Amino acid sequence: MTKFPQGRALKYGDNINTDIISPPAYMELPVAEAAAYAMSPIDPDFVKNCRPGAIFVAENNLGSGSSRETAPLTLKQLGITTVIAKSYARIFYRNCINLGILALECQDTDKIAYHDLLTVDYQRGLIRNETKQESYRCDPIPGHIMAIIHCGGLFGYLKQKLTAAATAERRDQDE
Repeated sequence: MTKFPQGRALKYGDNINTDIISPPAYMELPVAEAAAYAMSPIDPDFVKNCRPGAIFVAENNLGSGSSRETAPLTLKQLGITTVIAKSYARIFYRNCINLGILALECQDTDKIAYHDLLTVDYQRGLIRNETKQESYRCDPIPGHIMAIIHCGGLFGYLKQKLTAAATAERRDQDE
């Protein structure tokens, strides 16, 4: 994610829980197959309307329910790299970051409509609604969190850190 994310909003309301995002009936399938059923309990056309770079937008209490990471994994599988909500279930929020999905809190998600074009400036804490020519405040994302996002998630981040440490250690031994 070298530039600010821009994409069409896939907009939903309050209490979108993990069982809605990733229905339990499909949990035993590989993520790539289970993703075909994402959001199907409330939006059977979600996958058809989801394009890589789309921005998932919800209101309050996004990701409540089960703590399993299949819900954000399913979103990532579908190409969603940015999620915006008024509030999150804590574990879902952290799972998003750990998987490399930018998760932002914005109290104005009720002003965003389905398919609005959004540009997210995570450094300044600003979401620009290009469709409505409006801007909304969000919390800026700290550098250490963006480092995880830029590496594609916590595993990529740790791999990068361990590789850098091993390289430095070899360099020190060679001197």
